[in-house]
Amino acid sequence: MSNRVVYFNGEFVSESEARVSIFDSALMFGDMAFEMTRTYRQKPFRLRHHLERLYGSLRLLEIDCGLTIDDMERLTLATLEKNIPTESDDMDWQIMHDVSRGPLGIYKSAFTGSIQPTVSINCWPLITHTGGFAATYETGIDIIIPAQQAVPAHLVDAKAKTRSRLHYQMAQLQAARTGEGKWPVLLDPDGFLAEGTGNNIFLVKDGVIFTPEPRNILLGVSRGATIELARGLGIEVRETNLGRLEALMADEIFCTATTFALVHAVRFEGQAIGDGKLGPIFQRLMAAWKELAGIDFVAQAQDYAKLLPEWEAKALVGR
Repeated sequence: MSNRVVYFNGEFVSESEARVSIFDSALMFGDMAFEMTRTYRQKPFRLRHHLERLYGSLRLLEIDCGLTIDDMERLTLATLEKNIPTESDDMDWQIMHDVSRGPLGIYKSAFTGSIQPTVSINCWPLITHTGGFAATYETGIDIIIPAQQAVPAHLVDAKAKTRSRLHYQMAQLQAARTGEGKWPVLLDPDGFLAEGTGNNIFLVKDGVIFTPEPRNILLGVSRGATIELARGLGIEVRETNLGRLEALMADEIFCTATTFALVHAVRFEGQAIGDGKLGPIFQRLMAAWKELAGIDFVAQAQDYAKLLPEWEAKALVGR
C-alpha cells in the first residue's frame, strides 16, 4: 500500500482514507473548484499563480473554504513535504487541490456536526503523467476540431477552473472516434478557436505568436508563462480571434499545459503544419522553458518512460 498522505478536511490521512461523500455537491453538481500544479526538482512551479486562480474560482462559485490563500499555500507545502520521502529523490510531483461546497444540506442528518466545505490536497508521482507522454514530445500532436463546442462565458465563465467538465469529456470521446492520439481543440460558439481539453493553443505566423483571446478560455498558468517567455525573447504575442483558416495557414502550432509545459503539433484537421518539423519559434520557447524550469523535462519524461513499467508493477504489488 502507498505511504502517500492527503490533506483532507483538516487532517493528514492516507490516500485510501480520503473519501468524498456521495452527498457532496461536487458529485451532485460538479460544484468543485480545483487546481493542478506540478513540481520541477520537487519545487512547485508557480504555486501562488495556481492558488490565486483557485481562490478566484471559489469566489465565483461563492464557496468559503475556511482557509486563507496563505493557509492553503502552507498546507500545500506541508503535504508535498510529507510525500516526497515516499519516492526516489529524482521524482517530481503533481499537486492537486479540490474544494467543494461540501455535502448538500438536505442530507445533513447523515453527518455528525455541522456540514463544511470539502477541502483536499493530494500529491501524485509525475512518472505516470509525463512517462506516458514522453514519446509525444518527439512525435508531436495531431489536432482536430470536435463537434463539441466550448461553453461560452455568458453561460459559465471558462476562467474558473471547476469539475463541471462534461464538454471536455465529450470532445475527447469524439476525437478518439476519429483515430488514436487525436487532440481536440474546441471552437467557441462564434466559430473561433477556444482551447483544448486541459491545454491552450498557440499559432505562429511570420514570426508572430497568436493565441485565442481570454473571452471563452481558461487562462492557463503555462499559457501565461509562455507569453512571458516569448515577450522576454523579443517575440511578439497577440491575443485575438482565430479560426480554422488561421490554423491551416500557420507556420507552427503548439499547445501548453501544466504537466508537459509545451508540445508541438504536426497536423491540424488532417493537414500538415508547415514542413512538419519543429519550428524555430517553438525551439526557442522550449529552450527558454527548460531554463525557467531548471531541468530538461523532456529528458526527464524519457527517463520516466523507461522506469514506468517497473514503477507500476511495484505499485500493484504494494496494494
